Amino acid sequence: MGFQNGLSGLNAAARNLDVIGNNVANSSTVGAKTSRAEFSDVYANALSGSGNGAVGIGVAVSSIAQQFTQGDISTTQNPLDMAINGRGFFRTSLNGAVQYTRNGQFRMDKDGFIVNAQGANLTGYTADTAGKIVGGGPNPLQISQADISPKSTATTSVQFNLDAGAVAPGKPFSSIDATSYNNSNSMSVYDSLGRQHQVTLYYAKTSANNWAVYGSADGTELPTQPLTNLAFDATGSLTAPAAPFNVTIPVGADAGSNMTFTADVSTATQFGAPFSTTNITQDGYGSGRLSGFSADTGGVIVGRYTNGQTKALGQVVLANFVNPQGLTPLGNNAWSEGAGSGQPTLGGPGTGTLGPVQSQALENSNVDLTGELVNMITAQRVYQANAQTIKTHDQLLQTIVNLR
Repeated sequence: MGFQNGLSGLNAAARNLDVIGNNVANSSTVGAKTSRAEFSDVYANALSGSGNGAVGIGVAVSSIAQQFTQGDISTTQNPLDMAINGRGFFRTSLNGAVQYTRNGQFRMDKDGFIVNAQGANLTGYTADTAGKIVGGGPNPLQISQADISPKSTATTSVQFNLDAGAVAPGKPFSSIDATSYNNSNSMSVYDSLGRQHQVTLYYAKTSANNWAVYGSADGTELPTQPLTNLAFDATGSLTAPAAPFNVTIPVGADAGSNMTFTADVSTATQFGAPFSTTNITQDGYGSGRLSGFSADTGGVIVGRYTNGQTKALGQVVLANFVNPQGLTPLGNNAWSEGAGSGQPTLGGPGTGTLGPVQSQALENSNVDLTGELVNMITAQRVYQANAQTIKTHDQLLQTIVNLR
């Protein structure tokens, strides 16, 4: 009996040292989770049941349990590095087999797919050409390298102040005669082919509290003049026009000859101060090429383009399990669904019980190296103590054998 107790203790201590050694070896492995050996005592079954004085026959390693606690997060320079701050796993696909990992070291392959070092594809929700995330089942995420299509200008907004003390020019408008108008401001607009056109609005006072608005495009006066008339009340607030007015400019036959957009001047004022333009906005843009991308906390991969626009290219999907310790470890920082893990719950980062993701960051191993070294000393002492138990029983047996 004593030999069996000591032998089981030696085996258990050796297994514990194996677990500790594995933890120490993975203390710098991104996304690695520490494990611990869990022990249970062993008693022999008796036909009539065991009494209070039964002596155990040793110890057994009941399980090797991984601890899915949060690891520290460190920043990197790779825009595709991602760290989960909370619960959840990245969902990957390797040759059709679904795997789960906390290692967020991803890169882009030659086809634009987001993969890890083992070549497993990161899965998520895809985006349509307009940048809208499409739901449904997760698919391998691919970064589209296509240029973003141009958008013709449909609306513009101009915020400015006209000097209430200005004097009316008193002569017909001419864009090349600066004395025929009081003030002007310019904006860039885009046609359907993404070409930029310079539009200038000119403001000429016609009478007290009344102004005429003229226009030119690419240095050529527009055929319909004036474009509109502005009227202000005694407090300097705009009273007319009541709605945005239309501006039609020539853009070439290949873009439809003419394009029309609206100009909103509802924020214009007429105060006793010099003319000033506060803000000009328009909703068009030219074509652009992908210049970079990053993921937000919701896992949406946002592409940045050379024309200043951004567009969603896809969304990372995370998976959560009722019992993560029921997952089956596969190596390479990956797990597969196990019988005791439960079904995966999928969703976007930051939704439900899933944690948000941090771009350009990685989750370090949750191994406490100092604690593991202390545990190693303890496990070594336990091994020595069990070896001493075997040695002592051997000496007792030798004494009995030598009796005469």
